[in-house]
Amino acid sequence: MTNRFEINTALVERLIALQFPEWATHTIKPVVLSGWDNRTFHLGETMTVRLPSAVGYSPQALKEQHWLPILAPHLSLPIPTLLGKGEPNDLFPWKWGIYRWIDGEPTNRVLVENLADFAKSLANFLRELQQIDATEGPLAGAHCCFRGASLLTYNDDTEQAIEALKHLIDADLAKAIWADATASEWNKPPVWFHGDIAPGNLIVKDGQLTAVIDFGCCGVGDPACDLAIAWTFLFGENRKIFRTELDCDNQTWSRGRGWALWKALITINSNEEAKRNDAFNTLKEIFDDFKQFV
Repeated sequence: MTNRFEINTALVERLIALQFPEWATHTIKPVVLSGWDNRTFHLGETMTVRLPSAVGYSPQALKEQHWLPILAPHLSLPIPTLLGKGEPNDLFPWKWGIYRWIDGEPTNRVLVENLADFAKSLANFLRELQQIDATEGPLAGAHCCFRGASLLTYNDDTEQAIEALKHLIDADLAKAIWADATASEWNKPPVWFHGDIAPGNLIVKDGQLTAVIDFGCCGVGDPACDLAIAWTFLFGENRKIFRTELDCDNQTWSRGRGWALWKALITINSNEEAKRNDAFNTLKEIFDDFKQFV
């Protein structure tokens, strides 16, 4: 999805003036970490404006606007609160939204006071999310980049990445982990998943996990995609705590490891230098973890 719409402060100012004139005097400025699927701006001190960055991401806005108010009462951690629904017009072609600002910072290990407590809090949040009635929820598909769908959706990408990186990684081990991950499918009724449980979407304040944001990839299906954080951010005993708190079966855990493997491999293969080191670290965690069970 490379055909991105040019979104800047001037555009957001015009959209607010036209559709929400009561907030037109508020200062508008980009947030520091704006994200990929959407562009986010501060609106005054207590609100944010969130706009999809390309046509492929445009369904996410409508999905969030409909489902966030339904999900929120069932979750013990705050999630984004919709304050205004922006409509398409000549300036901007897709739906967009205004949300209440959630205080805190995106997660990193320096900010987290106790990683074991963090792992427990995150597992509790995911368990609550999975327990919400999923009967009418959006089935995994293109709207969520196939998070929650079969891991085999990304089989070709993964195999090609392993082949391309065979001079840099243990390709045989990567193939074994992928084969283990793709040997099973979710065989239970669909459950809710977030779809992008990553440090940038986990908000920390005073050392504690205090909110979860960016539900653009949410849906109902296989929750294994939400487990990748166990290898991308957690490690050692904290990974075990996370799994224990989730009460995760072996096959779902294996598919979660597969999601983390796929992401690490394609990131390394993309040659994005800023992200490759983290991806190599994730790959080491995946390899070391898998070796404990074979």
